[in-house]
Amino acid sequence: MTPVDAIVAIAIGFASGVLSGLFGVGGGIVMTPAIDAFLPVSSITAIATPLPVIFPTSITGAVTYARAGQVDRRAAMWMAGTGLVGAAVGALATEWVDPTVLLFVTAALLGWQSVGIIRGRKRAGADPTASEPAVRPAIFATIGLLAGVVSGLLGVGGGLVMVPLLAGWCRMPLKRALGTSLLTIPAIVIPGTIVHAMLGNIDWWAALFLTLGAVPGAWIGATLALGSGERTLRLTVGSGMLVIAVVYAAMQLADLVG
Repeated sequence: MTPVDAIVAIAIGFASGVLSGLFGVGGGIVMTPAIDAFLPVSSITAIATPLPVIFPTSITGAVTYARAGQVDRRAAMWMAGTGLVGAAVGALATEWVDPTVLLFVTAALLGWQSVGIIRGRKRAGADPTASEPAVRPAIFATIGLLAGVVSGLLGVGGGLVMVPLLAGWCRMPLKRALGTSLLTIPAIVIPGTIVHAMLGNIDWWAALFLTLGAVPGAWIGATLALGSGERTLRLTVGSGMLVIAVVYAAMQLADLVG
């Protein structure tokens, strides 16, 4: 990796970290297309390399949300358990799935979930301070399993699955959904990181420089989110994710046409 590549990786990491703390995701959803576009690595390496970076990034964001009391530890515990299993399965499945297809799936999932975030409060109820309904552990476990499979397949933390489902299906306030997602993500990315490392898909130098930018970025993003109102945060998070999804899909389509 050249000095220029290292600087680019730090910049990618910082931008991804900010969005991680703000959107409650691990940051891989932004890192993967950026790595694929701006660093000299293969598509499967672009998918796998964000995984070890997501671990410290999401911990930084989770700690920031936890200090503000915006974390549901019970939900995180159930999601982490099944997420571990799902992530290992998803990572192994990448050996038989075309990376370009994975990148298109990432864009589609992100677009769908971004709309869910924007519309989530309408489904959950107009009052963001209302009491949350009791949620069965099986629901959290299901969400964790889905997030884990997506994490292993796409090299992301799984937050793009957890945040909208926690905020919409479980009627959890968005800030708490963001914090809970970030708390769960470190456990989910462990199996995927191990599997992809064994398969030789991770560029560890790129991961190091990405981390140098991502950790401070995550703190900034979480701080910004905690200082925002619920409505403003939903519009910001949902709209931002939707824009990323469109750009993401356009980049992959351009590669296919080219």
